[in-house]
Amino acid sequence: MDVTAHLAPVLEIAATHARDVDAEGRYPAEAVQALRESGLLGLTVPTEAGGLGGGPHELVATVGGLAGVCGSTAMIYLMHVSAVMPVAVAPPAGLPKLLNQLADGSTLGSLAFSEAGSRSHFWAPVSKATRDGDTVHLTARKSWVTSAGQADVYVVSTGSPDVEGGVDLFAVPADTAGLEVAGPWKGMGLRGNASSPMTIDAQVPVEHRLGEAGSGFEAMLNVVMPWFNLGNSSVSVGLSRAAVDAAVTHTSASKLEHLDQSLSALPTIRAQLAKMSIELATMSAYLGVTAQRLIEPRDDTMLYVLGVKAATNDAALRITDAAMRVCGGAAFSEHLQLDRYFRDARAGHVMAPTADVLYDFYGKAITNQPLF
Repeated sequence: MDVTAHLAPVLEIAATHARDVDAEGRYPAEAVQALRESGLLGLTVPTEAGGLGGGPHELVATVGGLAGVCGSTAMIYLMHVSAVMPVAVAPPAGLPKLLNQLADGSTLGSLAFSEAGSRSHFWAPVSKATRDGDTVHLTARKSWVTSAGQADVYVVSTGSPDVEGGVDLFAVPADTAGLEVAGPWKGMGLRGNASSPMTIDAQVPVEHRLGEAGSGFEAMLNVVMPWFNLGNSSVSVGLSRAAVDAAVTHTSASKLEHLDQSLSALPTIRAQLAKMSIELATMSAYLGVTAQRLIEPRDDTMLYVLGVKAATNDAALRITDAAMRVCGGAAFSEHLQLDRYFRDARAGHVMAPTADVLYDFYGKAITNQPLF
């Protein structure tokens, strides 16, 4: 399917507000509202549940396009999709309309996985729920919750009250008593995505659980991580593409008047532009193959899932840094918004699973060692 018609109006609105979203560190409410109205919140939801029935390639195009104009909006959207997918696989019995609501734009979702106690090891919550009949008591300190205080529902991870050593996922509506934003968000990059910590001290029906008791770890590894890593990589590639385009445009148009030459006439500048462009093309191809592996799994699919985020995150660091250097003062003066791409690109690298953790996992996989 072609997402252009759905995406174009969102891109226009997101681009209009991207500078002030970054400067003020505010939530991109206008772009999020446009996403609600676009149908894209249901991009990966099956048509029978009211979604668009799109897949990995459509996610790459959508997230990458958003990242090229507003990284914060792209990450908010990605976290919604990352919350949607485990709901689609195992809808909670107590919220029978949740998937339809996530698809139709009325409900914005997000993940609440990372915890202060286990940091970037998102798959290992230190919180543990307790159960009293049909009710579960969730207590947790969650960190880095994208759209904290803005989402309508959170997919929350916790130690299972029913399976020793197991993990459960619960869908927790935002109006649940005991769900609180625990502090402000102020970041170096992706400044508008409201990634604040949250505290949870709430009673939740056991029927809000996604899937069977103790199935949360498998859902995080086999459902959430592939879609999140693919989308996170799309953010990195989208930011890289925007940086390359800005650098090429600026160096081609700007002149050294005493030589009557453009900046791009300098061999050193051309060499940097070439390396940036080639690395972008390489990462784009890697991303495309990974998307196809999710559609047609093979024995090496997990290697692509692990490798693509680490590789594209690192590439985005190099590409945005090179773009800043070749554009010089125009980049540092915020004239080209390259500083925003530079700062936003650094966020993906430290998002769990971090690039360094993924390299370790990849090394374990190719040497036939267990990941965990």
